[in-house]
Amino acid sequence: MSTLKSGPDVPLPDQINAYLDRAGLTEAGARVLPLTGDASDRRYFRVIPRAGATFVLALNAAPFSYDALPFVNVAKLLAQVPVPIPAILGHAEDLGILVQQDLGDVTLQAHVGAAAEAAHAALYRQAIQFIAAIQEHGRRLASDRYIPFTVAFDVEKLTWEFDFFVKHFVVGYRGATIPPAAREAISQECGAIVQELAGEPRVLCHRDYHSRNLMLRGDRLFIIDFQDARMGPDTYDLVSLLRDSYVDIGEDAVQQFIAYFLALKGAPTSQVGLDEFRRRFDLMALQRNLKALGTFGYQIATRRNPVYIQYMPRTLRHARTNLTKYPRFSRLRDLLATHIEELR
Repeated sequence: MSTLKSGPDVPLPDQINAYLDRAGLTEAGARVLPLTGDASDRRYFRVIPRAGATFVLALNAAPFSYDALPFVNVAKLLAQVPVPIPAILGHAEDLGILVQQDLGDVTLQAHVGAAAEAAHAALYRQAIQFIAAIQEHGRRLASDRYIPFTVAFDVEKLTWEFDFFVKHFVVGYRGATIPPAAREAISQECGAIVQELAGEPRVLCHRDYHSRNLMLRGDRLFIIDFQDARMGPDTYDLVSLLRDSYVDIGEDAVQQFIAYFLALKGAPTSQVGLDEFRRRFDLMALQRNLKALGTFGYQIATRRNPVYIQYMPRTLRHARTNLTKYPRFSRLRDLLATHIEELR
C-alpha cells in the first residue's frame, strides 16, 4: 500500500491507491501529500511525480457520473465567462476521483496574512472583477443545461439556512433551550428577511466566494470550490468576499470596494444609490454570517472538527454590527442575544 511520505506513514484511501496503480504512479515512486480540505465530504491529495508537473486528486464521497458531476457542469459554464478556474485533467468515475490542476498552496486568506495592504487591494479588485463578469455573462449563458440556473436562493433555501443556524449553532453548539414562543418569534423575524432576499432580482452566484476559495498563483487569482453555484441576489458573492469569516477588511475598504463593484456594473453611484446598495448588502451579510455560524456549529459539534472555532468571533462581530445598525433587527437581536452573549 502507498503511504504519505511527508511525516508519519498514514495509509492512503483505497481509491487513491487504485488510481495510482492504474496510472503507473505507484511503481514510478510518485509521492502523495494530503491537502487541507473544505467543510464538505471531499478530500484532496497532491501527487508529485518524479517527472512532470504536480496535480491534485479530488476524492469525492462516492463514485459519480462525470457529465453529471456539479463541479464539471459548473466548470464548463465558468470557462465561457471566462474566469480563471483549475483545469480538469482527468477522472476515474468508479473511484470517485477528479484530477485537477495544482494551483499551489497560497489562498487569498494566506496572502492577506503575509503581504502589504496595497497588494491586498489590487487582489480584491481582481476578485470583484470576477464577480461582475460572472453576473454579466451569466445572463448571456443562462440555460437549463447548467445546474446553477435551475437552483436559487429562494424562500425554501434561505429558510433552511436560517433553521440550520438555529439548530446547529444556537442549540447544537451553544446548547440553548429555546421556548416554543421564542422560536416562533425568531422564525417570524427571519422570515421577513427571507422574503426580501428571495424577492430580489437574481444573478449567477458562486455561492461560497471567500478568501479560502480564491487561490493565488503568481499575481493571478483562481476560483475554486464552485460546484454549488446558483442564482441569487447581486450582493451575495460580494458579501461573501467582504464580510468574510476568515479575513478582516476595514470599513473604509469595504465602502471603496462596494463603489468599485457598482462602477464595474455601470450602476448609479450617487449617495442615494450607494446607501440603498449598502442596505441590501448588509441585509445579505446578516443572513450569510448567521448561516456561516450554523456551518461552524455543525462542523464542531456534529463532525468533531474544531478548526472553525477560531473563525466564530469575527463572524459574530459581523452579525452584531448589522443587528445593531438597523432598528428593524432590534427584536431579532434581543431574541438571539438571550442565547448568544456576543450579540448583546
